[in-house]
Amino acid sequence: MKCKFCDSLDSKVIDSRLNENGTAVRRRRECVKCGRRFTTFEEYETIPVLVIKSDGSRQPFDREKIKRGIIKACEKRPVNISQIEAVVDDVEREVCNILEQEVSTKKIGELVMNGIKKLDQVAYIRFASVYRQFTDISNFIELLEDINKEKKK
Repeated sequence: MKCKFCDSLDSKVIDSRLNENGTAVRRRRECVKCGRRFTTFEEYETIPVLVIKSDGSRQPFDREKIKRGIIKACEKRPVNISQIEAVVDDVEREVCNILEQEVSTKKIGELVMNGIKKLDQVAYIRFASVYRQFTDISNFIELLEDINKEKKK
């Protein structure tokens, strides 16, 4: 690591520890040449994931957009924010584990629906009605019948 004071490339690590949220390593270093100390942060490199929308356009993956959708579906339901965050974390982890740089909104929607389904059935139906673009009551009835079949198993 290059010293910010004398531009020497020779430094030694004095102390290493994780940052507050555990996503980076904070390293305290000392320059071998000038003896001054400085701090560096080491983070893992992520590959940006693009979401392929139904119209064929692409946009960067946005975990906040997923979170907003889940919050909307869970409105006035007994679901707390930590449960919602856990679903968002699971979806983000799955999307990153696919190891592809492009993922369809259909795949992401299915991951979100699976997560919401475990939280709250009403929120699941709300999300599914928007995601699957229900056009009439028969779509709701089919979904409710599927839920009842799964519940009986």
